[in-house]
Amino acid sequence: MNDSQLLSAFQELGPQPARQKRDPRALVFDACQLGVVIRAVLFVEAVMAVGAMFGATGFFGWLERLAMLSGAALPGTLGWLLIACCLKRLLARLPPTAQHAFGVALGAVSGLYGCGLLALVARPLQVPWTASAFTGGLLSAALVAALAMRAKGRTPAETTARLAELQARIRPHFLFNSLNSAIALVREDPRRAESLLEDLSELFRHVLVDQGESVTLAEEVQVARRYLAVEEVRFGERLRVEWSIDALAGNARVPALFLQPLVENAVKHGVEPSPTGADVKVTTQRRGGVVVIKVTNTVPSGQGRPGHGLAQDNVRNRLRLLHDVEAQFQTALIDGRYQVRMEVPA
Repeated sequence: MNDSQLLSAFQELGPQPARQKRDPRALVFDACQLGVVIRAVLFVEAVMAVGAMFGATGFFGWLERLAMLSGAALPGTLGWLLIACCLKRLLARLPPTAQHAFGVALGAVSGLYGCGLLALVARPLQVPWTASAFTGGLLSAALVAALAMRAKGRTPAETTARLAELQARIRPHFLFNSLNSAIALVREDPRRAESLLEDLSELFRHVLVDQGESVTLAEEVQVARRYLAVEEVRFGERLRVEWSIDALAGNARVPALFLQPLVENAVKHGVEPSPTGADVKVTTQRRGGVVVIKVTNTVPSGQGRPGHGLAQDNVRNRLRLLHDVEAQFQTALIDGRYQVRMEVPA
């Protein structure tokens, strides 16, 4: 089974509108993410470690020079990150070239700041002001280029994921079964048939409308509710759904259409193979500055981890693109219960 084939019914959707082009005055690099801070500090430290090798006599001599260079470079690096983060909204209004120039100029100033600290502490005979400014500018140029490349890399990944969702979003048998369920209910329970068609319509509307880079967790929960409401009509008592939703977690930013594939996997691998059905539970909880999201389902006895995990890999990659190292994605199969556990910033 191909896990990435989440809901896919329209083989021919006709010409699709092109994804909105990136605003030429959007933010080129974002220094506010934890992953960016960690990489920037490690990058500067690596350069300082190599630089300390020049003129060092032995290990302890290198260690002493590294401590001195780090004491000068780290405050400048953290200052660069802090200023770039605080001014991100103003930077977003500038053209990309101006943003790059600002980053390099700020790096040169940070280099001078670090050189000033070094002059106060070490009191060298000659203070390398010019070399420090050029070094700071060069390191900043490399960092800005890396961040800009990462930002550009998000667009193709999101576009690829989006195309995969549009091509494999509503499986034909899911659509036909849902429509057959609605037809069967028209005479027996017209109101329920109308509700089913409304849920199906809203599900398609959400799938086909461009949601942008991210949405709120509350919106994603609503999409998952509608999907499971449609499936509950088809499976009846075999599908037992439990919701444990924390209202305080609803504002967390998540990738669009990331929760529905996970609840569909729970139905596909938990409910469909079992004659007695399965329990599906969706949980969201805010814990301080982190929001924990869980999708849990029972699996038939003796069944291991099914499928190829392509849908889960897609969700994992999109979470990392959006939140970098602040996002966590884990899976586990324990005592007949399969769980997907995710963490995102609150």
